[in-house]
Amino acid sequence: MNTFHYTAPNKRMRLSAPSVFIALALSVVVCLHAPLSRSQERCGAGNALEASVEEIASGVYVRAGVTATMTADNAGAIANVGFIIGTEAIAVIDTGGSACDGSRLRAAIRARSQLPIKFVINTHMHPDHVFGNAAFVADGPTFIGHHNLARALAARGAHYLEANRDIMGAAALAGTEIIAPGLPVEDPIEIALGGTTLEIVAHPTGHTDNDLTVFDRRTRTLWTGDLVFLEHLPVVDGSLKGWLAVMDALKKIPALRAVPGHGPVSVPWPRGVADQERYLAVLVEDLRGLIATGRSMNDAIAVAAESERDKWLLFDEFNARNASVGFAELEWE
Repeated sequence: MNTFHYTAPNKRMRLSAPSVFIALALSVVVCLHAPLSRSQERCGAGNALEASVEEIASGVYVRAGVTATMTADNAGAIANVGFIIGTEAIAVIDTGGSACDGSRLRAAIRARSQLPIKFVINTHMHPDHVFGNAAFVADGPTFIGHHNLARALAARGAHYLEANRDIMGAAALAGTEIIAPGLPVEDPIEIALGGTTLEIVAHPTGHTDNDLTVFDRRTRTLWTGDLVFLEHLPVVDGSLKGWLAVMDALKKIPALRAVPGHGPVSVPWPRGVADQERYLAVLVEDLRGLIATGRSMNDAIAVAAESERDKWLLFDEFNARNASVGFAELEWE
């Protein structure tokens, strides 16, 4: 396992893997930085956001996302995002759904510490987790993501920006950029912040094909990204069977608590994943039954996992999508 050490303020960071330097040169930045300052000015000091930041363990902070789709009113702040403060450096874990959202998260960090923000870790490609990256560019951090993340952002990033501008309006996304990871993770790595070590693991296809998790060894806090949803209906953008397999692996991590991508900012681990496991298992069982009796995808979209409707928010927004993705996967098993 490669370990990345932060030595001291204003000194060079030592990376043990030579290939990292090549990867850093490939970091993709789209758009100009000038609009970001306007976005930051509009966001102000971030007081509203700071009020929702909770310290769930010593030095571990989470901003709760609202359970909703992205809108101009919420500035894309719909995912749980946050940061870990070590004795020498800070790591940000996901940055929110817009440059505005990211700048308010940065303000919340600066209200608590002036240590350097050395790492920004994106758990996967979806806009509500990566669209705030631009707010941290001036800090000069290493952007970290799954080894498939750069490809996924290259394929979908421009579409995400265009689609969300249509939904949220251009002003809400002022300064928002697509920033790919400078450090792609394939094999597990460790990052030293001083006083704590973060274990970063890239997973096989589950929620997406570019999910990674972060485990804070000192506090035994697991950041799952969208590999775990609570309250908000899980969204399948990868593989139903793969996601269930990844969840089995995650449950073996010796965490005390987890930070899900959506829902409460902290849940007991591994009990906190039980609701999602039930939903995905019901969806698989229903789809297999429909396929076995010769029913169509349209039938599946209409009835699969209906027994779960009253147990989740945003069911109507996402269950049909999950049923269609799952049907296409399971039809050929």
